[in-house]
Amino acid sequence: MSKTSLEIREAWKTIILFLAVLTALSSIAYYAILKLNPTSIYVGGLMLSPALASFITLKIKKRPISSLPWNLKELKYLKRSYITPILYVSIAYVLIWMFGFGNLINTEVLLEWSNELGIDSSNQTLVIIVMIFLLLTVGVIKNLCSTLGEEIGWRGFLIFELRKVMSFKSVAIVSGIIWAVYHFPIIDLMNGRGENLLLHLSAFTIMIIGVSVILAYYTFKSNSLWPAALYHSVHNIYIQKICTPLTISNDKTTFWIDEYGLMIPIITTLFAVYFWRKADKENL
Repeated sequence: MSKTSLEIREAWKTIILFLAVLTALSSIAYYAILKLNPTSIYVGGLMLSPALASFITLKIKKRPISSLPWNLKELKYLKRSYITPILYVSIAYVLIWMFGFGNLINTEVLLEWSNELGIDSSNQTLVIIVMIFLLLTVGVIKNLCSTLGEEIGWRGFLIFELRKVMSFKSVAIVSGIIWAVYHFPIIDLMNGRGENLLLHLSAFTIMIIGVSVILAYYTFKSNSLWPAALYHSVHNIYIQKICTPLTISNDKTTFWIDEYGLMIPIITTLFAVYFWRKADKENL
């Protein structure tokens, strides 16, 4: 057997080991989320499971944790990873508001924000500006602890192992599918097996695969896991803490809004096509 074949076989063994450890760890976390309280603590444990799985896999394979892509040489990839999710989420929600799939502005949320900030609720513009600024700075930094737990595993470890045996395109798609399936139980729990569960799972999967293309590009270009961790944090905060709360729901909203509706997957797919072609041109 040639050296190349040995390396490929070893890479597959490492990938399978990582997925087995991840399945065990995430199963424990999901059991705790379902059966124990408070669930928020165990959700944090779930988000740490990819990082822990990568550390355990490295330990078993006698490889140092320092071998992960911790360093970042070019800050431009951090800047782009910060801006990209803000751009596509903004486009998605502007379209949602324009087409009446949701309406602006949720005054109950503004009242909560004004109370939290200590700013008079009559000054809505100031409340919105200050809260969005704080969420996209302080909120993003705080959320990094959670997203880093996932990204150490996904972009710091898994995609580099997959790249040993797959093309860039295959890495993006396969890692996206794995990432999506990892979230399926929590989506099922959130939706309580409702009638729109298949829609939400499908929309989320399309979005995640699109995001995986973008994150694979930024990770391989920067050779660092930090752009992906920042991107993931901004994506979560901007959708979950800003755009969705500010939107007033109507009878169409559930089909279009958030990570489980159709609009963000459509826009992320368009962005993914751009990065897909860009990666192809740059021979990633």
